[in-house]
Amino acid sequence: MQALLDDGKKRMAGAIAALKKDFAKLRTGRATTALVDDIVVDYYGTPTPISQLASVSVPDSRTITIQPWDKGAFGSVEKAIMASDLGLNPVNDGKIIRIAIPPLTEERRKELVKVAKKYTEDCKIAVRNIRRDMNDSLKKLEKDKEISEDERKKGEADVQKITDDHVKLSDDTMAAKEKEILEI
Repeated sequence: MQALLDDGKKRMAGAIAALKKDFAKLRTGRATTALVDDIVVDYYGTPTPISQLASVSVPDSRTITIQPWDKGAFGSVEKAIMASDLGLNPVNDGKIIRIAIPPLTEERRKELVKVAKKYTEDCKIAVRNIRRDMNDSLKKLEKDKEISEDERKKGEADVQKITDDHVKLSDDTMAAKEKEILEI
């Protein structure tokens, strides 16, 4: 039973980690390399992530710089950034590609908060699905006579506590992200 609880905790922690990764991709008006991590460039016919063909850095809070190692990749990187749904305009000076992060409008901030809330809800759904799987496993253990009814009830209470902790953690993460997004 303890192995079941430990596995559930690990899976719920994975859901929270996925939420934080999704949040890193949300543009908050502050430059971060996570904004361009998922952009894939058509590099000589092979889809390649930007991080594998260029060095990406953040020289200040409003700029991302991308320096492809191959001079022939500049055009492809630029096209991939423009084609992404980030709404960013790269500036290529032949040596480096600069992306200026414009300040967010109030309307865009509210849209980003809605997206963040959707990510949080998806995380909570994942946590609840894990809870359901754990409870089903406990019922199966009881049915197979490996644990008693009292042990199953105690296990279900433990599962609920773990679930509540992870739902609260996702809410706290959302509150911090909302504050970051709405901060001017």
